[in-house]
Amino acid sequence: MNRIMKIWLAGLMLTIAACGKKDSPVVTPPVVTPPTPTDNFPGPTYADNYTFMASWESRANWNLANVHDPSVEKCGDYYYMYQTDASYGNAHAGKGHFFYRRSKDLVTWEFGGPVMLAAPAWVKDSLNNKRARMNPALPPIANPNFGYWAPYIKKIGTKYRLYYSIVCTDPIVGTSTDLSWTERAFIGMAETDDLATNTWVDKGMVVCSEPDGIRTYNRTGANDWSGYFKFNAIDPSVAVTPTGEHWLIYGSWHTGIAAVKLNNSTGKPDKLENINDYGIRIAGRGNINTNRWQALEGAEIVYNAATGYYYLFFAYDELSVAYNTRVCRSRNIAGPYEGIDGANVTNGAECFPILTHPYKFNGHPGWVGISHCSIFQNPDSKEWFYASQGRLPPNVPGINASNAVMMGHVRQIKWTSDGWPVVMPQRYAAVPDSVLKASDFIGTWEVIPMTYQYQTMQVAGTCSFFANNTVSGAIIGTWSYDAGSKTLTINGQPYLVAEAWDWEAAKRKRTLTFAGFSTPKTTLWGKKI
Repeated sequence: MNRIMKIWLAGLMLTIAACGKKDSPVVTPPVVTPPTPTDNFPGPTYADNYTFMASWESRANWNLANVHDPSVEKCGDYYYMYQTDASYGNAHAGKGHFFYRRSKDLVTWEFGGPVMLAAPAWVKDSLNNKRARMNPALPPIANPNFGYWAPYIKKIGTKYRLYYSIVCTDPIVGTSTDLSWTERAFIGMAETDDLATNTWVDKGMVVCSEPDGIRTYNRTGANDWSGYFKFNAIDPSVAVTPTGEHWLIYGSWHTGIAAVKLNNSTGKPDKLENINDYGIRIAGRGNINTNRWQALEGAEIVYNAATGYYYLFFAYDELSVAYNTRVCRSRNIAGPYEGIDGANVTNGAECFPILTHPYKFNGHPGWVGISHCSIFQNPDSKEWFYASQGRLPPNVPGINASNAVMMGHVRQIKWTSDGWPVVMPQRYAAVPDSVLKASDFIGTWEVIPMTYQYQTMQVAGTCSFFANNTVSGAIIGTWSYDAGSKTLTINGQPYLVAEAWDWEAAKRKRTLTFAGFSTPKTTLWGKKI
């Protein structure tokens, strides 16, 4: 990846770019034997530090290694996961774009390969057609540089549609050292009848980044991040309403998150004749009338029939460390969307609750950059899941460019009684359920509040649950457990419980976890140790 891309995203891709530099060779650390599972449950044993098998030749062993911006859909017996072009040391370079893998159980994944080997011809044609019609007209770019980001997979009727982002990273005018915005981004779409075939029919452009005339393509200085395009045409997702309407959700930083209605048959807008045809803003951050550089992206809307709400999930902040996941909801797909505190996120209010945040349980370096999620359901059990990447923090001893280690995370989502999702603390491992009783909760726990701190990991504190239903340590007060609803109550606040796999333990093992809201804005995670 080149310097223009780094400028265009205000440093969001610094770590990925650093991994690909020829003067930064990957130093292979000693092979670390992963923890051994106990309690007779054969849980996952693959190591979080996968640098010893990060090469392309080892891709058959990657499992969830080298995952970024995943999108998940089920086809037949398998879940398929598609992703942004990213890997440790750029091991994927020259091997194609929009790689996928598949799994029957959401735990063990097999690597598939690329969806496409090169950008479809329409991308360059559309780019230069747009340049020729600018005022003044600009010459064509003979050999554009492209980035391939954030595919989204969705079953529509009998077809599977893959919406994808291809970004031209060349400057609009001049060179990479000139103060010019980089060229536009494009969202395209391809279809297949069966994901197992990996045979796609490309359907061309859906939308692109389009200027609205408020800013010029020349920046006023290195700190000018005002944004030339109205909506940044990356990070697509699609929502289908109960009445059958299809909506494209997209956008990253430039003026917020957009929603545009699609033609169900084509999967595209009916027209793109003026800037209003590119959609309406459904979420912003800060003063949406003056701030065109808003740190939110990776949006997806899901409809939960059990609550009657549309839920808008998206990422806040830069992706290397600070990435965190927020959610808001609305009765209408076009908004307005409100946070758990009732604030209007469509009008720029800070969005709460925080569902994921950089964090660290004891015995592990911790995870940062946890967002740009995929929200999906098991079509049989109707269980909800959250998938994203997690990055190791910078400067982990013994791991070169540790922040470029990107492991796919799949987690359960549970829903509170008042209709808000919580993401569970431990990655999904298909731990079988058992009959829990109150005495199972007695012991030592680690707890982490998802309190917002920019580029700062929240570190676990320790507390003890006692047989007399008191708790002391990082939490002080009382607790109780209701087996019927699998609800743990601490100091009057309800928390949802899941049996889980302790990924951080010296010997991985079964454990108990909980998640819920300690305050209306703060998610609290707990793990028994």
